[in-house]
Amino acid sequence: MIYLSIVCLFAIPLLGLYLVLKRKNMTHWLPGYIRHKISRPAVSGPRHIMFCFVDHYEPQWGKDVTLEQERARVDRWCAEYPKLAARHVDADGVHPQHTFFYPEEEYRKEHLDKLSRLCNKGYGEIEVHLHHDNDNSTHLTQTLTGFVRTLHENHGALPVCKETGEVKYGFIHGNWSLDNSRADGRWCGVNDELLVLKNTGCYADFTLPSAPSDTQTRKINSIYYATDNPDAPKSHDTGTDVCVNGEPEGDLMIVQGPLALNWKDRKYGFLPRIEAGDIRSAMPPTEDRADLWVKANIHVKGRPEWIFVKVHTHGTQEQDMDTLLGDPMDRMFSYLETRYNDGEQHMLHYVNSREVYNIIKAAEAGMDGNPGSYRNFILENQAANFIDRDESSYRQCASSEERL
Repeated sequence: MIYLSIVCLFAIPLLGLYLVLKRKNMTHWLPGYIRHKISRPAVSGPRHIMFCFVDHYEPQWGKDVTLEQERARVDRWCAEYPKLAARHVDADGVHPQHTFFYPEEEYRKEHLDKLSRLCNKGYGEIEVHLHHDNDNSTHLTQTLTGFVRTLHENHGALPVCKETGEVKYGFIHGNWSLDNSRADGRWCGVNDELLVLKNTGCYADFTLPSAPSDTQTRKINSIYYATDNPDAPKSHDTGTDVCVNGEPEGDLMIVQGPLALNWKDRKYGFLPRIEAGDIRSAMPPTEDRADLWVKANIHVKGRPEWIFVKVHTHGTQEQDMDTLLGDPMDRMFSYLETRYNDGEQHMLHYVNSREVYNIIKAAEAGMDGNPGSYRNFILENQAANFIDRDESSYRQCASSEERL
């Protein structure tokens, strides 16, 4: 009876802990987190921090949203973000970059015209976001191909490969369901989605992390190549790390953001909260969180002194805009510039998703030194050429009207 009591004393709390971990889908990725925590390579010289802010930017978010509400959301970003970002610079003299992953299914020309002008002032770039359900690879290919053409030809968005001239794009999947990864099969339906993305010009996926969703992969805090199994979902659950002097493997590069346990912010006083790099009013960007993002130590294998921090948000939700465009973000940028930009132990680089990819590919090619030198290593932003062309067309039209 005593032995049974002792067993129950330990077994019941352990069972309870397991059930909590299972409910949060942590049993899938926690072993990878532990392995990642105990394998920290030594670094000589300063650590370079690449800070990338990606936004699931959805002007039509919510129920019964009017066009006036959509316009107000976009207008607020265009008015307030430049004022915020202009107060901050990194080691290269670059302002904070914001990557607007814009949903195909919410396309409005007037919104993207405004965002394009904002980005062309030097505050970020536009990439591809998509929500879909019960889809197939043929329809998905048509959807992505059409949207990529529209963004590039009508708005000067999306980068171009310097060697081939091919238009490329970064991608974030709506509802976290990349490669049909939800257990119930919702919000995608395409088991060969990685191949579709590759074949339509996607240079990398920036969806993850997605914890506590069941779409979260077992591989965490990594930059890796995933190989698609077109007959099965969630092919990016594992993959091959991008490494210095390595070669691309598989079908698509996966660039993950930080996933950690925050022991300084505990639920019920003893359970650490999941830190997944999500910034909003309920989860403001504190100094402790910023430190966790850096400590996640996401890097190209063999180049541990180049650390990539990718955080995310849903930027058009009114309850969060005071955080994203106000004092909390202002303080976070100031903290990054104070703590991680002393020029000796750390150097800070504000980057967008295209620049993240370029710097990753530079590391893979064996480049070292200042990663800020490789912002345009493979893909370049041709928005300036588009603006010059657009302004030229405008001047010609104006001149014609004057003559008439």
